[in-house]
Amino acid sequence: MNQLDKKNTMDGRTHFAVQRRHCIAVALTLAISGACGVAVAQPKAAAKPAVSLKSGPVLVLGDSLSAEYGLTRGKGWVQLLQQRMDAEKIQRKVVNSSISGETTSGGRSRLASLLSQHQPAVVILELGGNDALRGLALQSTQSNLEAMVKASKDSGAQVLLVGMQVPPNYGATYTEQFAKMFETIASTQKLPLVPFLLAGFGDAPDAAQWFQSDRIHPNANAQPQMLDNVWPKLKPLLK
Repeated sequence: MNQLDKKNTMDGRTHFAVQRRHCIAVALTLAISGACGVAVAQPKAAAKPAVSLKSGPVLVLGDSLSAEYGLTRGKGWVQLLQQRMDAEKIQRKVVNSSISGETTSGGRSRLASLLSQHQPAVVILELGGNDALRGLALQSTQSNLEAMVKASKDSGAQVLLVGMQVPPNYGATYTEQFAKMFETIASTQKLPLVPFLLAGFGDAPDAAQWFQSDRIHPNANAQPQMLDNVWPKLKPLLK
């Protein structure tokens, strides 16, 4: 091998050694940086907005008693609830998804979509009265209410169950069983219960003056009392 070939060989080896030492140095630097907690820039994932169910709205799922049937808009107990919460600086929105004539079956079919859309912190279930008016089986009504309770809880919401009573002309046995149904659900599901939404006037001797001409739907004067029946059970859930 002549002197030029030797020189080229040595230069190649030297260049290879330099490269190898450089690679080792880089690897050690990265390893030390990681071990010492030195941040190495990484691509940032797009931040997703956090949703806190605790600060979500109050969803009311009810029938005509909550849907302002026959009333001037804004006079129903649900709207009065929003006004009371605003007055007490409780910064939550009330979403009224009540529909006149709604049954527990109808509410059950709508609930999943409402939970997904509004992500409520509290669900107020005020259904069952129309089931009784239509003569539907109590077992079916109870099953639907229990399914709605479970779906609401699974979504992270607390549940307030609002009970109803039927007139005595339905028969003593049915009247008692209907009222007992709400108590049973509240007990087994560990829920706060408003036993009777119309308490204080619907069961009073002068009840007629608190109802519209159909003798079924409370008038505007009765709405504050309905709210007062709900409020003591609802307020603790809002904290």
